[in-house]
Amino acid sequence: MTIKQINGTYKGLVTIITLFLLTAFMLPLIYGVSVSLKSKEQLSSLNHSPIPMAPETFDYNGKKCDILMVPMADGSKKPMAVIKKGRDSSTFIDPQNPALGPQEFEVKWRSLENKWRVDFKFENYIKGWKSVNFLLLFKNTLFYALITTFGTLFSSTLVAYGFSRFKFPGKQQFFIILIATIVLPSAVTLIPVYTIFYKLGWVGTWAPLIVPHFFANAYNVFLLRQFMLGIPREMDEAARIDGCGPIATLYKIILPQVVPAIISVGLFHFFWAWNDFFNPLLYLAGHPDKYPISIGLSAFSNMYSTETHLVQATSMIACIVPFIIFIVAQKFFIEGVVVSGVEK
Repeated sequence: MTIKQINGTYKGLVTIITLFLLTAFMLPLIYGVSVSLKSKEQLSSLNHSPIPMAPETFDYNGKKCDILMVPMADGSKKPMAVIKKGRDSSTFIDPQNPALGPQEFEVKWRSLENKWRVDFKFENYIKGWKSVNFLLLFKNTLFYALITTFGTLFSSTLVAYGFSRFKFPGKQQFFIILIATIVLPSAVTLIPVYTIFYKLGWVGTWAPLIVPHFFANAYNVFLLRQFMLGIPREMDEAARIDGCGPIATLYKIILPQVVPAIISVGLFHFFWAWNDFFNPLLYLAGHPDKYPISIGLSAFSNMYSTETHLVQATSMIACIVPFIIFIVAQKFFIEGVVVSGVEK
């Protein structure tokens, strides 16, 4: 086997494995879309096809009759509408040629298969939209996500810039302490933090959800610092010679080169804030006018726990905004993740 053939086989194997993993990763989303387009009857029917299907019927004298696959004398099966059901024999009519009139067959109709047709229930999305105040939930969630994204980008960029470009006493020790906060479980600080916010009178407001993000985040600082360390210091010196101070250097030299990393951090945080459930539940309990979409959908799910198709339809609606944002910014997102990974 030549080297070219080996490379071709290797690339083919990698492609197959990648497609398999991608399919496995996408299965929950595909299943969710499938459920959201089915009716309650379709979910409980014997047809377990991922494509929404419904039994086909035929109107006969103002009555809807099921179309069943009836075995013929030649061994084939023909779709026939059952108009009179019996124990050992039933009366059928040909939906393709009703003029032939009723025909009796010696078959047990319960043992026959239905004829199915594709039946997408797009009205689930309309009903879900009307059942949930999505405009209020989207407004609250966007407010929470955008403000905290700005706060974490602003603070994390400044902190990362300081750790990557300046020398000061205890720099390494401070950075180690900052990174050590990553391993600190949130459950450990939950009660003390809640007590502080309660005594400040912030419980029931947006403050506990927004203010902490203006004080940087260890994950984001580490990612941005690693990116900034890859920028040659000679560029800082050249900017200093041209009369730029630290802030001007950050604005004119550093930021334009770390745009992919900033967008990646921004998207990571935006998606986290969009899906955040515990913090809004903890601090906004009893204030439904401030609920983000995660809390709103949870309340809807509790109310319509038996309407799985409606719950799934509303969940799909909630994914629209993050999906659009990711599609628009995927180029910078992937570039930032890849380059940051190389730097680390």
